[in-house]
Amino acid sequence: MIDKKSRIPLYAQLIDIILHKINSGELKEHDKLPSERELCDQFDISRTTIRQAMIELEKEGYIYKEHGKGSFVSPTTFTQSLVKMYSFTEEMEKLGKHPRAVMINFAIKQVFGKATAILLLDEGEEVFEMSRLRLVDEEPIIFETSYLPVKYFPNLSENDFKEKAMYQLFLSKYNYRISKAKENFRAVNMSEEEAAYLHEKVGSAALRIERVAFSDGRAIEYTFSVARGNKYEYTTELNL
Repeated sequence: MIDKKSRIPLYAQLIDIILHKINSGELKEHDKLPSERELCDQFDISRTTIRQAMIELEKEGYIYKEHGKGSFVSPTTFTQSLVKMYSFTEEMEKLGKHPRAVMINFAIKQVFGKATAILLLDEGEEVFEMSRLRLVDEEPIIFETSYLPVKYFPNLSENDFKEKAMYQLFLSKYNYRISKAKENFRAVNMSEEEAAYLHEKVGSAALRIERVAFSDGRAIEYTFSVARGNKYEYTTELNL
């Protein structure tokens, strides 16, 4: 409860109470918080104090507001470090989550334009194009499309991806160990197709990630992904 004799500001105490409810599971993702009037009555504090607490909680990403409806608990955000090479599957498993990928499309096609330059292919060369939906605990998080040169991956099939993660497959079946990768990030708004797969509204904020993976200096994979802006974030550490 709020201790009005404490040196801790009232709004900070309210923040701690709400965070405790979120962290304990009493308040779950997208649960509606009590209204300002209800909080006033419950804790006998002013609306100014409550609004200050709500501003801080929203600023830190713990809650979000919907006009005319109130404040709600924000969904969990998955944080990916950029300090080293990573595998989405392995990183989610480290967090105790259950990742899986649903294959949306798998086909051989001729490639032109940007992908040919990135993968150092001739115009019209064949690649495997595959689109997958990445889920964590059955919730869609990322929609991705990958291009893999056919000449580097003979006899590759859709079934191969049912048994192993992509980079595990590269190593076990083709002896390709990923030595480095380059990634580019930018903010985008979801297209109709992306929003449908990710269960978001068209135009929702998202993060577009383009990755080129190399094995022994040769580009063997080009993938662009669209990640839900409210569920996935990247972090890096800068040292002097």
